[in-house]
Amino acid sequence: MDPLPNPAALASKLRNTLVRYHSIGDDEWRVTKKTKDAAVWRKPSEEFSGYLYKAQGVVEEVANRIVDHIRPGPYRLDWDSLMTSMDIIETFEENCCVMRYTTAGQLWNIIAPREFVDFSYTTSYETGLLTCGISLDYGEVRPNFVRGFNHPCGWFCIPLKDSPGHSLLTGYIQTELRGMLPQSAVDTAMSSTLANFYSDLKKALKT
Repeated sequence: MDPLPNPAALASKLRNTLVRYHSIGDDEWRVTKKTKDAAVWRKPSEEFSGYLYKAQGVVEEVANRIVDHIRPGPYRLDWDSLMTSMDIIETFEENCCVMRYTTAGQLWNIIAPREFVDFSYTTSYETGLLTCGISLDYGEVRPNFVRGFNHPCGWFCIPLKDSPGHSLLTGYIQTELRGMLPQSAVDTAMSSTLANFYSDLKKALKT
């Protein structure tokens, strides 16, 4: 089990990694899913043997309120159907914490419930916000859960110039679910989960 990291150094490295992902050219991505709410692409991850996913869609809301619903806090559990529990176990600053959360089983429980411990950081980016995270090997794994691992992940939320009440939300996700899983099942689940994330978020923001 690793000790908790230096939060300032990890936050800076994480932000730089996400900004680099955000500058990857369109020709490197392959579309995996399109819905009325979002499009999802993927490319091979540089971090592990799976994929880095990119999801993007326009959300009718200001950036601050959208990010408040995504980052660790009271809103996320209310609307995110995949997340079953969340505890903030360490707070460094208002925008920087370590959280432990669990996710529900997926694909008729082919993918069993997972547990993650993530470092989370929220900061300004251009005219909007970036909320990002990475998993830590920290704390004991609870019984009945497989410990998953999020390689650098994040959400850029930028107000549209012509319509400031709408925001472009772009996510980069690369989750190593671990355990004995067929990669094809993981890939199917990831594309659907990311598309559903947008539709669930939009419903939550309307209430």
